[in-house]
Amino acid sequence: MTAPANDGQPGSHSIFERWGRTAYRRRRLILMIALLVAVLGGVWGTSIFTKAQTAGGFDAPNSQSQREASLATKTFGRDAGDVVVLYSSTTLTAAEPAFRSAVTRTLAALPHSEAASYATYWSTGSPEFVSASGRQTYAVIELAGSGDTARQDSYDAIKNELSAPGLRSQAGGVVPTDETIDQQTTASITRAEGLSFPILLILLLVIFGSLTAASLPLAIGALAILGSFTALRLLTLVTGVSVFSLNITTILGLGLGIDYGLFLVTRFREELHQPGTVEDAVARTVATAGRTVLVSGVTVAIVLASLMLFPETILRSIGYGGVATVVVDMMAALTVLPALLAVLGPKVNSLRIRRSVRRPPAAANSGGWHRLAHSVMRRPVLYAVPIVVLLAGLGSPFLHVVWGGVDATVLPSAAAPRVVTEALNHDFPGNPTAPIEALVQFGGPVAASPARAAGLTAYLGRLDHVPGVTAGRVTGVRGDIARIDLSYGPGPYTPQARAIAGHVRDVAAPPGATVQVGGQTAALADELSSIGHTLPWMALAVVIATFLLLFLAFGSLVLPLEAIVMNVLSLSAMYGVVTWIFQDGHLSGLLGFTPNGTISPTIPVLMFAIMFGLSMDYEVFLLSRIRERYDLTGDNTAAIASGLQRTGGVITSAALLLIIVIGMFSLSSITFIKLLGVGMIVALVLDATLVRLLLVPAVMRLLGDANWWAPGPLRRLYARYGIHEDDRPGPGREDDPPGLDRWDDSPGLTAAAEPASEPARP
Repeated sequence: MTAPANDGQPGSHSIFERWGRTAYRRRRLILMIALLVAVLGGVWGTSIFTKAQTAGGFDAPNSQSQREASLATKTFGRDAGDVVVLYSSTTLTAAEPAFRSAVTRTLAALPHSEAASYATYWSTGSPEFVSASGRQTYAVIELAGSGDTARQDSYDAIKNELSAPGLRSQAGGVVPTDETIDQQTTASITRAEGLSFPILLILLLVIFGSLTAASLPLAIGALAILGSFTALRLLTLVTGVSVFSLNITTILGLGLGIDYGLFLVTRFREELHQPGTVEDAVARTVATAGRTVLVSGVTVAIVLASLMLFPETILRSIGYGGVATVVVDMMAALTVLPALLAVLGPKVNSLRIRRSVRRPPAAANSGGWHRLAHSVMRRPVLYAVPIVVLLAGLGSPFLHVVWGGVDATVLPSAAAPRVVTEALNHDFPGNPTAPIEALVQFGGPVAASPARAAGLTAYLGRLDHVPGVTAGRVTGVRGDIARIDLSYGPGPYTPQARAIAGHVRDVAAPPGATVQVGGQTAALADELSSIGHTLPWMALAVVIATFLLLFLAFGSLVLPLEAIVMNVLSLSAMYGVVTWIFQDGHLSGLLGFTPNGTISPTIPVLMFAIMFGLSMDYEVFLLSRIRERYDLTGDNTAAIASGLQRTGGVITSAALLLIIVIGMFSLSSITFIKLLGVGMIVALVLDATLVRLLLVPAVMRLLGDANWWAPGPLRRLYARYGIHEDDRPGPGREDDPPGLDRWDDSPGLTAAAEPASEPARP
């Protein structure tokens, strides 16, 4: 099989090369605009921290549970436990006057302008307000304010006034939980950025051997973060942005910015050693590595855009923010970085920290990655089969995943909102703050019709007989609507509780009435149903879009399919590992979290979108260089070895840098952010070692020239409309023998550096 040709289509690379020359000639203007964008991001973009929505956004809009909650609020007013204060004593019981006096006086002193109402054991007479030991009770406070921000302000005004003398007081509930999550999210971003930048600079110094070169990817990463904050701030003008999206977009902004910077700077240093001017080097860099960055960025953006298919606020928010962040990264890498390289020219290698920077690199047919590639390709089955078995084995724990919601249990075990939540679930009868709620709507006023009242009583009797329901009572009747609260034994997010909620929904409604079932348990069931219905469409959209894009990039129908299968294998292993750790509790002491035995269903969806895109990022880097060499030689084996030699160091270095970034965020005290970070690290390690450096060469060797197969009409389509790299010989490259690369662009940990002679200057 001969190497695919361009079918006489000249200049397939010209748009990239022309842009490279434009960036060179307009370098000062580009850098001035970049400086203005950075200032805007620093001054206005960072206000996103005060504009982002508080924790939440996991519920499915327009679901039965959400309709029930809206109707209940409209009919009965807000009945949420904005603040739940747990009062406990080691010597007193709630029945004793001293205990009562301490609590009631504290609550009575709260200003009505901040605390609209409150309920206690003494105001309701309900035994559910007293723990089984009798030494704990709680108060439910409804805050003043019509929105989240107003209620947050009300809580801030009274939170220091909730302590009762002589008793231990701990505040939980929706508002304190959201406030704690928001504070720790912001703190984790600040801490991660502060810790990661010095470490990244040291690693980049080791990789490049030059302080100037090392600073460029960091500069792009910093600009990308400020740009992503600005993009998110703009989004708040038209839609809600979840506070959790700040972590994700910061990881993507810094990680991809450094990845793209690493790839472009590496290629530019290679191009400087070819005859020609600095302008030629910039143009060649954009025409080759810039094209790869564009393909990679569009692929990642497409995958993240699939999150917009979901109705859940958090997924849509991260989809919007993620796409905006990737676009900012691409623009910075394809405009600002070429302009910086144009200004620096050969000085990109200045401020060297080692002399070896000036030594010529190993040829692509003799380096360590080249030898590894041939070792794999001599025994492809011996490498491929054990790796596939290992990845499948690592993924097996995901088969017994238990889904759960996001509540105060995502906080550290010592955090007051988590202590309160766990005490309410374990020490109090029923489920005082998380009942299954049934809202019954009749055709007319309940009180005016004995038949309707009798129907409501009969319906309540049927609910009492639902397996798992421990008690049921009517908690409100207004007009034609009645509300019933049901207690049950299991925790609100357990599979057993979801089964009970499902059985409640199956109970026949009273004659002439409709019933909507809500509450935390029903909301989780609706969330799972919503995600389950949307997930296949997301997967289909991602597969089709990435398949088409990779075909346009590489002109093959086999390589896109192979890349998708590789991604599925590495993602499966990631899911299995995080299930084993975070659900089953292994390594919890080492990683510093307290497991709650469940995983939120939104997290694997986020992990799929982020890691599918990042994994395809490395696949594009590798296949671009393989394709470039294959177009010149038509030799599949030599192209694989050359491509791995050229990109092995780039991929491992980029993965290591991204692991550092994610590792800083995985130090977060919020469990599901830690889960996301650990999972991404596992996927990166597997993807950058076992998959891209071993499994991909093995499978490509087994497939041989079939890797590049496409029917004749599609080959012509690729030749005409494909996103080609520059396949014409550049200055000084006409005499390169087939299979031999003049320079190795793998940086850092395995690469040698430049030859002693200085490159030509303009």
